[in-house]
Amino acid sequence: MAAPRDLTPLMQKLRNFLLRREYKNSLRFEGLIAPRSQPPPVLPDGPSHKLSSNYYHTRDGRRDSQPARIIYSHGEKFLPHSEQSPTKSFETKVETKLPPRPGLGYNWDTGKDHYPSYR
Repeated sequence: MAAPRDLTPLMQKLRNFLLRREYKNSLRFEGLIAPRSQPPPVLPDGPSHKLSSNYYHTRDGRRDSQPARIIYSHGEKFLPHSEQSPTKSFETKVETKLPPRPGLGYNWDTGKDHYPSYR
């Protein structure tokens, strides 16, 4: 196994200083990845594995397509009239997000913001 490509130690320290964090090499080298020792998958036979009665028109997925079903319609809704109609209107609270502030805002090592959001 060959050594992974990297900079000299002096250049590594300069790079880490300029990045303000420890640099992690994202290249995949032979000794740094997991070995491929998985067994092959055992899959069940599908509809096209039959030896007889395996005609094209029974395997064609385009013939199985149907028109789209209407799941939701945004039209006007009429509620059934009842004697106990709701008198209160329910309000939903919308949470507003503050605009980003200048400065160091993201920590690349932990994946979190440096500063908590202030309200």
